[in-house]
Amino acid sequence: MLDPLAALTESFTSFLFGKVETTRLPVRTSTGQAQAVYLPTAAPGLGDSGVIIGREVYSGKGYIYDPFQLYGQQLPAPHWLVLGESGNGKSALEKTYVLRQLRFRDRQVVVLDAQGEDGVGEWNLIAQQLGITPIRLDPTAARNGGIRLNPLDPSITTTGQLALLRTIIEVAMGRGLDERSGFALKVAHAYVNETILDRQPVLTDIVEQLRHPEAESAESMNVDIDDVRAWGLDVALVLDRLVDGDLQGMFDGPTTAGIDLDAPLIVFDLSHIDRNSIAMPILMAIVGVWLEHTWIRPDRKKRIFLVEEAWHIINSPFVAQLFQRLLKFGRRLGLSFVAVVHHLSDVVDGAAAREAAAILKMASTRTIYAQKADEARATGLVLGLPRWAVEIIPTLTPGIAVWDVNGNVQVVKHLITDVERPLVYTDRAMTEDGDDLARELADEAAAAERAAAAMEVHLADGAFGSSESTVA
Repeated sequence: MLDPLAALTESFTSFLFGKVETTRLPVRTSTGQAQAVYLPTAAPGLGDSGVIIGREVYSGKGYIYDPFQLYGQQLPAPHWLVLGESGNGKSALEKTYVLRQLRFRDRQVVVLDAQGEDGVGEWNLIAQQLGITPIRLDPTAARNGGIRLNPLDPSITTTGQLALLRTIIEVAMGRGLDERSGFALKVAHAYVNETILDRQPVLTDIVEQLRHPEAESAESMNVDIDDVRAWGLDVALVLDRLVDGDLQGMFDGPTTAGIDLDAPLIVFDLSHIDRNSIAMPILMAIVGVWLEHTWIRPDRKKRIFLVEEAWHIINSPFVAQLFQRLLKFGRRLGLSFVAVVHHLSDVVDGAAAREAAAILKMASTRTIYAQKADEARATGLVLGLPRWAVEIIPTLTPGIAVWDVNGNVQVVKHLITDVERPLVYTDRAMTEDGDDLARELADEAAAAERAAAAMEVHLADGAFGSSESTVA
């Protein structure tokens, strides 16, 4: 009971300042019960329909992504850009994503496989597991009955053939065709298509017509026949390299029979092509246009076109323009384009900066693995990433990436199952015996777990996520 002085003081204080807060006794409880008082917060997920990628790092909940499910609701376009230094998990993500997508019956995946070891591409093991024979493009093998792709294949429309021929020539020349050379090519192509009806026209026919144009070609424009021949000379010399030069064999004949374009997985093995040669962007242009025109059919399939070493596409203005059109037709084709690039600077500072910017703008999904701090800042500036994401990119460990899905930015830990693991580590699976491989994979998985745990503590001030193995 308060003494009279204390009672008087309390009443006077209450009169001036209102009733004072009552004193509450402390409550003893466990952390398990108290956590309900301090609810954790995390960004909303992308729904529960699609392909499981792994776990969202902050909350530990499953992370599910599917561009076809999200299109029109959370995604304005289904295209996807994957960035990051080598050895951080890009390849593992691509392979597990494709394997999980192929669980759906209405999916088809086409891969341009530009890397490999021991004479085969790195997707070779997955193709074998699925009973698929990769389409191996090799100039040496093509001369001895290997795979050929014909730019004048009748499955490609006449307009598409001419656009492809122009792109091949412009890539090889490193500049655009002028009006006169373009006219000579157009009339040669038209004449070949009109007169050769008993077989597939081939590049040799175009070269021959450029060297010896018909008189009516000149008469239609009221010019001299010698002028038309001179206008087409440079074009003929470039195409002759594909017919009788260092690129001989891959493009100068009818398309090889037996290529199954209805297979759920189509792998174009480009690992025998020098990455720095002119053949790589030319091949990518031919494959892209060839697929575009063979895909235009009402089969309601959802298609994924995955391109490794995609800077060969985006860094060439002429090839980039072709793929930009392909991306624009993505909705009609049911197509999701996946471009895998090591550094964004390879793209935005290249010769096709304008075309690259347009392609990047159409990629509503961006996945960024670990990069150096300066590269991370440049990437964040170009892609418009929030500051916290830019700061965290250099600290990411293998298997953890920043995902930006049309502004929904989360940190995701990619998970691999035991069944997928031997298929993901294709380079070692082909070069080491099983016991050594299993032992090394176990060591790598344990190291990745320790690194991921340390990363999680750094990010969320406590342990979160699960103990499943990540990529190494």
